[in-house]
Amino acid sequence: MSSLLEGVRVIELSHVMAAPTCGLMLSDMGADVIKVERLPNGDDIRKLAPFVEGVSSPFVMMNRNKRGIAIDLKSSEGQAVLKDLIKDADILIENYRQGAVEAFGVGYEEVKQFNERLIYCSISGFGRTGPYSSKGGFDLVAQGMSGLMSVTGEGADRPPVKVGAPVTDITAGVLGAMGILGALFKRGKTGKGQLVDTSLFEAGIMHTFWQSSIYFGSGEIPKAMGSAHPLMAPYQAFKTKDGWINVGSANQGLWEKLLIVLGAEKLLKEEKFSDPNRRLENLSELEELLTDFFGVEKTEVWIEKLEAAGIPAGPVLNIEEMSLDPQTIARRMVREVSNHGEPFKVIGHPVKYSDYDTKIELSAPKLGEHSRDIMAELGYTEKKINLLLEKGSVYGGEKE
Repeated sequence: MSSLLEGVRVIELSHVMAAPTCGLMLSDMGADVIKVERLPNGDDIRKLAPFVEGVSSPFVMMNRNKRGIAIDLKSSEGQAVLKDLIKDADILIENYRQGAVEAFGVGYEEVKQFNERLIYCSISGFGRTGPYSSKGGFDLVAQGMSGLMSVTGEGADRPPVKVGAPVTDITAGVLGAMGILGALFKRGKTGKGQLVDTSLFEAGIMHTFWQSSIYFGSGEIPKAMGSAHPLMAPYQAFKTKDGWINVGSANQGLWEKLLIVLGAEKLLKEEKFSDPNRRLENLSELEELLTDFFGVEKTEVWIEKLEAAGIPAGPVLNIEEMSLDPQTIARRMVREVSNHGEPFKVIGHPVKYSDYDTKIELSAPKLGEHSRDIMAELGYTEKKINLLLEKGSVYGGEKE
């Protein structure tokens, strides 16, 4: 089967996580993604442990399925190579601090002069406009400023807690891919590309849909509630005899079924737990009561009982347990690539297509691994390629 983005070439001028996530989504869909790394050291993620045979596992996770070229972006020769890469590309993704790509000679206003079909995706900390446009972008900072950290953690009287995963980085990458695909569709009608501009800040704000709706509708500022939900109860994690279980009794019918499963029918007569709003008002007391019931059996027992009653529930798994779960395996969310003979496990593509099976075959490139091949595809002669490599304008991976 042909791929979804067959024939689409993407130049990923990236580092760390947001833009690499964006490129990853597109490469899984079949685009030819060329990762451009700056010399002398390439992407900083290459330095992050754990290492397998000297190769960073986090780097492989974020950059499998891509080809790589390493360029001295401060040199005029290197910038010329970068422009040649962009001339016939369909998409450019970048996540450098404002002013950096302009210094490399490939800001949006410049490149659209020689490639009007180019879709230029810029992923930054706060977006390319507004008073914070020049600020650097870090997931921790974005989680705090987006309001996300204010609603994450054990409670309002506890220290602020960030979401364990770098959700603004990852979400910004996915939003970038979404924007690119929309612009690609539009280009099919107009023949012209455009700028796609998103940020970690906006990605974080997106995750506050429920809490923002509460504030906009009532003026009440939501607080951290642990695993509980701001609009319904009980909808949270409870301690069992041997672990934790998430229970989603999100409406009145499920609440009544839950009490029957727990053998706690007496709570049906309690006025303070009679509807969702009252249960939220008395959530602390409700949590304490239900925890006592859940604590008498193991998680597996409760899962069986709750599922039989039609109540949404699931265990709280660690990463190892998640990776071995039969649903994870069935959905092919853990895949394996060969990194020059060494097997690496990576996360699979999160969307399934009826007419296309995503291929995850390539490991992440070594620094400059495909530089020679890519320059040859641009029409460079062997003599010119060797000259660029000798001058250090481009690195060909010979010293790896």
